[in-house]
Amino acid sequence: MAQALVNFRMDEDLKRNMEETCQELGMNMTTAFTIFAKKMTREKRIPFEVSVDPFYSASNMNYLERVTSEIDSGKSKLHEHSLIED
Repeated sequence: MAQALVNFRMDEDLKRNMEETCQELGMNMTTAFTIFAKKMTREKRIPFEVSVDPFYSASNMNYLERVTSEIDSGKSKLHEHSLIED
């Protein structure tokens, strides 16, 4: 079977983390992407759920930036509390 070279860009940290995860699984990134491509081709779909994490919504990010700014300026303070175990 003839081989084809596929190039694409990704964040350096993401690549490093994926390489580490692949190594833990006993494979390299090429094998991981080949598994993904075969499964996607066979099933004619992305083989996992794709959704938007509400944590990263614009309104939540604005809220987090505002709270961080208030903490940095001294307007708000962080307080220690005990963790509650389930």
